[in-house]
Amino acid sequence: MYIMKRSGERVIFDGEKIANAIRKANKEEGILSDKLTEEQIAAIVNGIERDARNASRDLSVEEIQDKVENSLMATGKFNVARLYITYRYKHNELRKMSNIDQKISGIVERDNEEVKQENSNKNPTVLSVQRDYMAGEWSRYYTNRYLLSDDIVAAHKDGLIHFHDADYFAQHMHNCCLVNLGDMLDNGTCISGTHIDTPRSFNTACTVASQIVAQVASSQYGGQTITMSHLARYVDISRQKISQRLKAEFAEAGVDVDEEKLKKIVEDEVRREVESGCQTIQYQLITLQSTNGQAPFVTVFMYLHEVPEGQIRDDLALIIEVMLKQRILGVKDNRGFYITPAFPKLIYVLQDDNIEEGSKYFYLTKLAAECTAKRMVPDYISEKMALAMKGDCYPCMGCRSFLTPDRFTDAQKGNLGNAKNYVEGVHKYYGRFNQGVVTINLVDAACSSGGDEAKFWEIMKDRLNLCHRALRLRHERLLGTPSDVAPILWQDGALARLKPGEVIDRLLYDGYSTISLGYAGLAECVFYMKGVSHTSSAGDAFGLKVMQLLNDSCAQWKAEENIDYSVYGTPLESTTYKFAKALQKRFGKIPHVTDKNYITNSYHIHVTEEIDAFAKLSKEAEFQRLSPGGAISYVEVPNMQDNIPAVLAIMKHIYDTILYAELNTKSDLCDVCGYSGEIRVVKDSTGKLVWECPNCGNREQARMHVARRTCGYIGTQFWNQGRTAEIADRVLHIGLGEIQETGSVNPNASH
Repeated sequence: MYIMKRSGERVIFDGEKIANAIRKANKEEGILSDKLTEEQIAAIVNGIERDARNASRDLSVEEIQDKVENSLMATGKFNVARLYITYRYKHNELRKMSNIDQKISGIVERDNEEVKQENSNKNPTVLSVQRDYMAGEWSRYYTNRYLLSDDIVAAHKDGLIHFHDADYFAQHMHNCCLVNLGDMLDNGTCISGTHIDTPRSFNTACTVASQIVAQVASSQYGGQTITMSHLARYVDISRQKISQRLKAEFAEAGVDVDEEKLKKIVEDEVRREVESGCQTIQYQLITLQSTNGQAPFVTVFMYLHEVPEGQIRDDLALIIEVMLKQRILGVKDNRGFYITPAFPKLIYVLQDDNIEEGSKYFYLTKLAAECTAKRMVPDYISEKMALAMKGDCYPCMGCRSFLTPDRFTDAQKGNLGNAKNYVEGVHKYYGRFNQGVVTINLVDAACSSGGDEAKFWEIMKDRLNLCHRALRLRHERLLGTPSDVAPILWQDGALARLKPGEVIDRLLYDGYSTISLGYAGLAECVFYMKGVSHTSSAGDAFGLKVMQLLNDSCAQWKAEENIDYSVYGTPLESTTYKFAKALQKRFGKIPHVTDKNYITNSYHIHVTEEIDAFAKLSKEAEFQRLSPGGAISYVEVPNMQDNIPAVLAIMKHIYDTILYAELNTKSDLCDVCGYSGEIRVVKDSTGKLVWECPNCGNREQARMHVARRTCGYIGTQFWNQGRTAEIADRVLHIGLGEIQETGSVNPNASH
């Protein structure tokens, strides 16, 4: 049995240390009758040891000290309890600064288990990641001590809310964005002080795009999205260039080639250049490393209707085809095995001319289905639902956060970012961004109410006010930021073309950027308040009422401040474990509510609930409509590489039902035995969850490739114990037997 030290180090539970701490306080007590006996001390230690065994996870030092305090109070030896609390308080004060030292030491020496599993896309053993984490620890300290109010710090620590990305908050940085790649390529940009002219070929455009992505990633802490439509026009530039060169070469050689044959030779060469350019993007984006010590969190958007019909749309279709085929192949690891890369994330838009068999671009949709079955991407946005819900179809910024529909253009606010590709009267999305996120823990609000609905709504009101004040701090941190802090963003076109020294303030209002009210644990919240899942009619109504309150609050703040607050389904990658531990500490283990080491993301149906893929997407679509600041639904499926019709059936359901969704498939690889399939989670002899190859029993993480989607992005560097438990508990939404028996799936089978 283990405990988690403040440094993040995992050590064996030692009851004697607890007993000694109690004895020290006991010794300070002067009245003999008020002292504890050795039997009473032993009973306290035994009780805590029993609690630790029943916790199904490693208790923290703080949790054990809380249990000691409670146990001392229960004995009636209040003076000893007071002495213990005083002793603990003094040591906490002395430890505040040394905590940073310990954490940094744990990072550098690679024995901090919490840091190791904080981010599934970062490798904490490499130097650049360690430097980022070290800086992050200082930023957290500075943020908590100087930038946040005491009540927000306390609420964050206790898990009532989550103030995201405090490890970057000390600097004036924003969260995520849609890069205006079109402006930068078509009108030139500047990278590291060097002017970059407009590219004269598709290949060069792809190289410049990769460099832009890397620069943007180092100037913000969240995800970014680029669209392939901004590269499409460069295919024809290459075509014209190739055609002219070949004509000249044939003429010089005295070779007579007819137009049809020349056209075919040109198109063959154009395809090779597109393949080369796309490979540049795919490989550079996964091999480049930002100053955050990781590959850029980048999403590639593939939407045919973003460009006019004709040659440019056909060229965009060619780019999409090549991108999908290259992703199906995968990338090689250091031993030459093809594996599933985490980046770039791909999003494919389902639309009227690619969703039905026989439609012009259905071949791309079929290719996308094969890619999903093999490599977990692309994810899918429904143009039909986007137009119905938002009036426009545009990508999310990174993994899920969506901009609000453009209102500043309708209000004739003009070219706020001074973009060179601005078109008056046309809605603008590329070049916009999100200011940051604060998340409310809905489970805590429910448990704090004790099940009393009137009290619940009062608590929600208080917690939302707290979130609002925290979000205001995020907004105010960006106010007054000069464009000079990140020229690639604010001066050279990625988000704006402001002058040196000019502040970014006007980009924070009128809906140009958004700011996100995140939420987590709707499933557990509804179950606690109503005793049923939010898939039931009673649970559904209550869940929607909660979501509507979040939206009403954002609407009120937006009306009062002209800032686009928006409701956001928080990814909650590692924070799920933190919230779960905080809930168990405050409320104990409540069945179906706080008895897991994780809580459910956003509005998602609980991972253990049996429900088929089609019913899940339909039900979650009701809640996704009330999450306009971003959210993504998923269905968990087995290996479907031999049943592409079933994948297409789910994609068609997505098109008709929900704005944004994905399929979680499995494509793990064991380096030891070469096994390809699903590597599973098991418990080791200490109770820790570990990954094990089902073929050879290999448990070395360094010798296996596991890819799972936990927050919209695919993680490949493993996860903390809470998120690992959630992955282990996931049920399939399509049964293996169902697929094998029918050869496809029936979308009307169970709803």
